[in-house]
Amino acid sequence: MSAPATANTDIASAIAEAQARFTAANPNSQAQLEKAAKVLPGGNTRTVLFYPPFPLTMTRGEGCHLWDLDDHQYVDFLGEYTAGLYGHSNPIIRAAIDRALNNGIVMGGQNRAEADLAAAIVDRFPAIDRIRFTNSGTEANLMAVSAARAFTQRDKVMVMSGGYHGGVFYFAPGGSPLNAPFPYVMGTYNDVEVCRGLIREQGSELACVIVEPMQGGGGCIQGTPEFLSMLREETKNAGALLIFDEVMTSRLGPGGLQGLTGIMPDLTSLGKYVGGGMSFGAFGGRVDIIDRFDPRRDDAWPHAGTFNNNVLTMNAGLAGMTKIYTADVAESFNARGDALRNSLNAMAQKNGAAMQFTGRGSMMAVHFRHGDIRNVEDATAGRNELRPLLHMDLVAQGIYPAARGMFTMSLAHTEKSFAALEAAMEEFMVSRASLLGAA
Repeated sequence: MSAPATANTDIASAIAEAQARFTAANPNSQAQLEKAAKVLPGGNTRTVLFYPPFPLTMTRGEGCHLWDLDDHQYVDFLGEYTAGLYGHSNPIIRAAIDRALNNGIVMGGQNRAEADLAAAIVDRFPAIDRIRFTNSGTEANLMAVSAARAFTQRDKVMVMSGGYHGGVFYFAPGGSPLNAPFPYVMGTYNDVEVCRGLIREQGSELACVIVEPMQGGGGCIQGTPEFLSMLREETKNAGALLIFDEVMTSRLGPGGLQGLTGIMPDLTSLGKYVGGGMSFGAFGGRVDIIDRFDPRRDDAWPHAGTFNNNVLTMNAGLAGMTKIYTADVAESFNARGDALRNSLNAMAQKNGAAMQFTGRGSMMAVHFRHGDIRNVEDATAGRNELRPLLHMDLVAQGIYPAARGMFTMSLAHTEKSFAALEAAMEEFMVSRASLLGAA
């Protein structure tokens, strides 16, 4: 349902006023962007961190709090887009990094921590029998897709609209001219029959299907059990591989979403928090696939990368996976996230706001509409013009979320920080009630 023109005009005016207040309150961040723009395009080297009128420059983080260049304090609900699971300056992570630093950083050899971290990952995630490390989730997905194409000796790659698998795998509406040049087949997330038909239609030309078991960047939209089970069945029948991109979702349970759903992919990509919050990525899966990277084989596939096994990430990740984010902690932490999301949805209903919060566990996203949200097409049907206003209003109240309306919790969050978000959301719903009409 399209919003009345007068409502859109009111929203635009409200955003302009909020951005004017933001500009007046943050002169140092504005000056920093202008300085950076002389050497960085738009003063930016990470697209997702830019928002109008200019992004805040952060100078310090501690626990679940951030401080910007103008010395404002925020409760961090961006959480480095799920990489910040441990909060800022976790003492156990910090100690592991310090110990590693004492022995040197770049040693040009294998180290003990890489095998220990690999063992912790294989023990944790049921579909991973062998693992290879990379430097980012983008890299992990690029290697996983390339491995699937080499293993099956097929070309085509099926992806989902609204999916995001890294800087060269961007499938939001409109796509990206910079995507890796694979022959893609575009499916509709959670549409069982459409995707079943596409897999059968491609047949022996389809190398793999890569999918997030919950779309993160697409709006924290959960894959239904029926949809994910169909993908598992149909790829197996077609001789194609199923890749679960769990770069974000692996934090949602002790064994990721594959562990919670019981649906086992052939390959899994990881990243973000698994490296202790450092630069990290990994891809793993079935022995017969990943062992093709064994350099002792005459037919080994090559996989280089100077910092694949860098000692800072290996030690930080090992400490995080074995000393902090245990199975019990993963369960209780994500239960807290579910409770927070349920509380916010109840608040929206109480205030009659056309808002809802989707997600699972410690990840959620806001949508300005009623009704089921099963894919990016459903999400874009909402009044997304309200997102910049919510972002500006929350920042003004000391809450720092993703500008696109994504909220990620960290282990450093307390009931007090959750209450701060709830209070800020209630203030938005009450003060902006005239703009939050039915949708």
